[in-house]
Amino acid sequence: MNAYTKRGNRLFLLFALVTCLHAGNLQAKVKIHSIVSPNGNLELQVVAGTEISFCLLHKGNVLLSSLPLALQLEDGTSLGPGAKLVSAKKRNRQETIPSPLYRKDTIRAEYNQLEFLFSEGFGITFRLFDQGAAYRFYTKKTDSLYITGEHAGFLFPKDYTCFVPYSRGEPNPFQNSFENIYAVTSVSGFDKDKLAFLPLLVCLEDNLKVVLTESDLESYPGMYLKGGKVPGGYAFRSVFAPIPSTTTVHPFRGQVVPVAYSEVMAAVSGTRTFPWRIMAVSEKDTELPVNDLVYSLGAPNKTGPSDWIKPGKVAWDWWNNWGVTGVDFPVGINTDTYKHYIDFAAANGIEYVVLDEGWSPPSGHDIMKVIPEIDLKELVAYAGQKGVDLMLWCVGYVLDNKLEEACRVYSDMGFKGFKVDFMDRDDQLVVNMLYRIAETTARYHMVVNLHGMYKPTGFNRTFPNVLNFEGVFGLEQSKWSREDLVPYDVTFPYIRMVAGPVDYTQGGMRNTTRADFHPVYNNPMAAGTRAHQVATYVVFDSPLVMLCDNPVTYSKEQETTDFITGIPVVWDQTCILQGEVGEYIVSARRKEDTWFVGGLTNWTPRTLTLHLSFLEPGRLYEASVFRDGTNAHRHATDYKIETVTVTSEQELSVYLSPGGGFAIKFSAVGNPLCGTP
Repeated sequence: MNAYTKRGNRLFLLFALVTCLHAGNLQAKVKIHSIVSPNGNLELQVVAGTEISFCLLHKGNVLLSSLPLALQLEDGTSLGPGAKLVSAKKRNRQETIPSPLYRKDTIRAEYNQLEFLFSEGFGITFRLFDQGAAYRFYTKKTDSLYITGEHAGFLFPKDYTCFVPYSRGEPNPFQNSFENIYAVTSVSGFDKDKLAFLPLLVCLEDNLKVVLTESDLESYPGMYLKGGKVPGGYAFRSVFAPIPSTTTVHPFRGQVVPVAYSEVMAAVSGTRTFPWRIMAVSEKDTELPVNDLVYSLGAPNKTGPSDWIKPGKVAWDWWNNWGVTGVDFPVGINTDTYKHYIDFAAANGIEYVVLDEGWSPPSGHDIMKVIPEIDLKELVAYAGQKGVDLMLWCVGYVLDNKLEEACRVYSDMGFKGFKVDFMDRDDQLVVNMLYRIAETTARYHMVVNLHGMYKPTGFNRTFPNVLNFEGVFGLEQSKWSREDLVPYDVTFPYIRMVAGPVDYTQGGMRNTTRADFHPVYNNPMAAGTRAHQVATYVVFDSPLVMLCDNPVTYSKEQETTDFITGIPVVWDQTCILQGEVGEYIVSARRKEDTWFVGGLTNWTPRTLTLHLSFLEPGRLYEASVFRDGTNAHRHATDYKIETVTVTSEQELSVYLSPGGGFAIKFSAVGNPLCGTP
């Protein structure tokens, strides 16, 4: 045992003794159960005595500890304090997890596990990976359980800086769209009147960071956090939305809104596992966007073979406000307009067109009704002739009201999926509804894009037909908000993308400098350069990704459109070459033998040198570089495409303008052994 480990043990022993003191039981014998990560850098120490708590260490130094863990039941029982330990089992496991619609095609997960069973009919499982730690409760009881609270708390020894996404729900923080920029604050500076949704980032010492989030959220509410100073340090404590006792239906969209809440946050089976509480740890920032803990800890595929599931790009109508010009028909939510979008998609190899809000009367709350200006059967037939698939937008609650009928009728008609919107909650009722929607659509071989949605929680592993999730402060905000998206674009990949893919809805062609940007609803802008927008198709995880602007604009910018449509949406391999939270990011992704590299910066211009050692040695590559133009700092639409030939032994330097970016396609040429054509 080295000096660092001894120091860490002493620190944790002190914490454990404080726990015992808090329980008023100084005579209790403290036994520390410990596991180490496969690479030896992380250690998890658990005390399962009078109270259950843990400490996570990195190379012997304490990263964080827990407050006492417990499940609180409606009958007053607390599963945790005073529990009698029956067994503590250790094991090592290695898993190979297929992930065909993810940032890589396979995940190799190795972890060490501690599983505790207590005589009161419950237990806790801890897992320690090289990428971080996780734990969850499980119960083995006959009767149903009515849970009024889960006590989870993450205790830090110092008042660290953190990136906090506050709920914007007013006056009810549990009713929110899970979209916000990050407030950079200390733990003690957390706004006491607000809640934060997950994931949340804490910046530790020596450039270490930890992202707090969760996985396998089945029939259970999502976790929020409150932060502040507590005895012994600085902590984030768990808060959960209770089950709504009274709701009302929004008269326009049919969105269900809670009016009052019960005392119970979850009514569950007595025998089950509970969500994983995840602490994703990084030694350097570039490890976070490729952290796989959330996907790895999601429940395995429940839908069977997934070869029918089709990822792809989407020609989208809503962001550009059906902004088609130069045609001889009235533009709007009608059959002719959607035929125009279908023509554009077919001409550019775009897999999908979404019929967004308006095809069904929004005030009717009936997904089986269609406005007279739309002929769905005619559109499906027309799209089929062009090789384009169609999806229908809907409000989640409205779909759920006629779920089986809607899936049967619209799948028989030829629609391939739904964009499901305006859940804006993550209490148990909504989580249950989304599992119903995912399972039912999968039976009818329909894909799903969850908009108005909380972060992914391994849901895309469990239901791979659910291709994408919002829960991100995406480009739609530029229609009405003055919030600065450019710094956010180089922040959320290190935080929100840890949880899974994002429905950011990028692709805006009216690119602007920082000084020129202002929100416009009908003809929205995209702050930052044209190359910045193109680079997001490489940097952001999005297996179902939008082209948010209108077909006329893309047709006028065909060179840009061709580059975007040539970028894959799922990958065999992903790595982050360079980056720093809130500053910049450079991502490299491989599809078969072709590599793409995308880079984004905030408003700070910078020159980046790319080491090309990720390319296959001994092979020539043709690099097509889409970069900021010389005058992009003045005219953000300015870009340049150039082609160079490179090998893995070379370097490339790329200049990024303020709010800029770049995207590079590396196409292998010649014989892989000798590198000659």
